[in-house]
Amino acid sequence: MSVPPDQLANARRLIRSTDRAALATVLPAAQGSGPYASLVMIAVDHDLSPILLISGLAVHTQAIAADARVSLLLDGTAGLDHALTGSRLSVMGRAKISKEPRLRERYIARHPEAAMYAGFKDFNFYRVTVERAHLVSGFGKIDWIDAADLMLPQALDEKLVEHEAGIVRHMNEDHSDALALYASNLLQLPGDGWRMTGCDRDGIDLRAGGQVARLAFPEPVADANGARQALVALVQQARAKAAAE
Repeated sequence: MSVPPDQLANARRLIRSTDRAALATVLPAAQGSGPYASLVMIAVDHDLSPILLISGLAVHTQAIAADARVSLLLDGTAGLDHALTGSRLSVMGRAKISKEPRLRERYIARHPEAAMYAGFKDFNFYRVTVERAHLVSGFGKIDWIDAADLMLPQALDEKLVEHEAGIVRHMNEDHSDALALYASNLLQLPGDGWRMTGCDRDGIDLRAGGQVARLAFPEPVADANGARQALVALVQQARAKAAAE
């Protein structure tokens, strides 16, 4: 049975917008075996693969060393009066250490505080190869999603990937006013000091202190020029909205 397009879009939105998850691993026999859940901070690669930064001293890391199977619960129910009416996504796959500099860069951009311990010898970045996911978007809206339907492997081959760091740096250094407009006028978010932490084919990630936000592009982009056009259009939209209020 095919997954409705709105459910696929919702699953991808949850993966992109969530900066933390409950990580479930399988304890080795030496630690009593059985399931184990813990809190982790996450980022995602351009193809939607979750990225973790975890210590070898942690129980969940020792569990992964014995059995690479993991599940991540991404919770989109914050702020709702009735949490069970909201969306949550369980992503299942296998975690493996990655030495890709780009994954390190994406993670630290998402979690700047991680820069102070990312270089410690006992810490490693892990990439989760997703195998399937289970999405609940409220009562009766439940779907199993295969990785082939959910993931975006083609995004890793797009020119945007190699230009992302430059786009993020340029926006933070030269267009902080635009980022403030995105947050206040398009997302109705309070506060100052919003910074861009990521730019992918579907939108941008923003952060101010401990608060994160996601702003989607109207249409997917594939390169730096497409991202620039989308960002300019969003600024114009934000200014027009401000002028109308």
